[in-house]
Amino acid sequence: MPQPLKQKAVYEDLFSLPENMTGEIIEGELVAAPRPSRRHAVAASALGYQIGPPYHFGAGGGPGGWIILHEPEIAFGEDILVPDLAGWKEERFPETEEQNWLSVAPDWVCEILSPNTVRIDRMQKMRIYATHKVPYAWLVDPLQMLLEVFRLEAGRWIVLGVYGESEKVRAEPFQEVELDLAVLWLSMRMQT
Repeated sequence: MPQPLKQKAVYEDLFSLPENMTGEIIEGELVAAPRPSRRHAVAASALGYQIGPPYHFGAGGGPGGWIILHEPEIAFGEDILVPDLAGWKEERFPETEEQNWLSVAPDWVCEILSPNTVRIDRMQKMRIYATHKVPYAWLVDPLQMLLEVFRLEAGRWIVLGVYGESEKVRAEPFQEVELDLAVLWLSMRMQT
């Protein structure tokens, strides 16, 4: 028996999802994931707390000049992605738009990997970010306690570094500030 053709997902399809789900449109398909786990939320929040003050606000002698957001909706052509963290240089951030999603690709994205989303994050989303020329991408794995830092060069992701556990890191595009990776990992925090 022939299978019915699958209809391409559109932005309005996101409104049909339950409130406890995060929805994205990836390569024409509606993808829904439950709200993040504790490990995921701790890693995203702790990273945002370290990057936000010096880059978003210019606090602590940081350079400022960035808009850093948690879980923004961003349109990449027909794809609507929700990275865990994203940053725009201030001069590139669209101050007002009629729709909820942002139309300008960020200068940096960060995906916190979880067992249910790791393939989508690594394969589909990284490909979309590269296609739309996002200059920097970070992948954070709270289970393995790893940070992978990528820079886009000639349309390909170049690994700038892989860091783990309790390392102190200066990573592009936020190399002016030293990040303490130990605070990202819930298991390390609970041991102290």
